[in-house]
Amino acid sequence: MNSESEPFEVPITDVFDLHPFAPRDVKAAVEAYLEEAYARGFTALRIIHGRGIGVQREIVRKTLERTPYVLEFRDAPEGAGGWGATIVTLRQP
Repeated sequence: MNSESEPFEVPITDVFDLHPFAPRDVKAAVEAYLEEAYARGFTALRIIHGRGIGVQREIVRKTLERTPYVLEFRDAPEGAGGWGATIVTLRQP
């Protein structure tokens, strides 16, 4: 079992769930995920940040705004998480 300080490998798919991450690690995790997803040619992603009070959602969206290869992002459809997840469209690499 990993302790909080030990890194762990996250599979790179078109869905990224932030629930396993400590709040302090969310920004770095999203940045690393976006970079790897873009390098692998993904163009449509869903980032699950949860509903809560919106802190992680805000971190995710600020990161997306600063990422040059992000074309657009929006709330997920209700069946895919609603405002607890963000749909992201990336440019082609």
